Amino acid sequence: MTTVPLLERHLRLTIVAHGRPAPQGSKKYAGHRLNAASGRMSAVLVEQSKRVKPWRALVTNAAMNAMLDHRLDYPLDGPLEADIIFTVLKPASAPKRRRTWPTTRHSGDVDKLIRSTFDGIADAGAVADDSRIIRVTATKTFPDEHPDALDQPGAIIRLYTLGDPS
Repeated sequence: MTTVPLLERHLRLTIVAHGRPAPQGSKKYAGHRLNAASGRMSAVLVEQSKRVKPWRALVTNAAMNAMLDHRLDYPLDGPLEADIIFTVLKPASAPKRRRTWPTTRHSGDVDKLIRSTFDGIADAGAVADDSRIIRVTATKTFPDEHPDALDQPGAIIRLYTLGDPS
């Protein structure tokens, strides 16, 4: 059996988005409408969470500002890696003096948080397409309970190119 060496990674963009991370998840049926292009009736599905659009917009704006600061050629293309630290609200009922974990539905599923965040990054033009991201590390934490946690809800997103530097 042969092993493939890990690709060398190069930090290309750091995005800090302040605001409450929102999971992009289930859709809800909102009726049917006539599709003008095909002339067929099609189902209308809308996002259930009203927080998704604002979160995506915050990520998009933060990514656009970060791209101005880094002054590299965007969009990033080729194989990419994303490292994301989501800082979520700590419930008032959670213990104050010891570390706790955001494991409730209130804090959101990490995979759904990733989806909404990737869409915001792609909307900003930071990546050619979010399908270019082939490796992801994501952490959910409460404020000040992780070395990279923010002091308020939001996310730190680091994007790396993989392979030879270019």
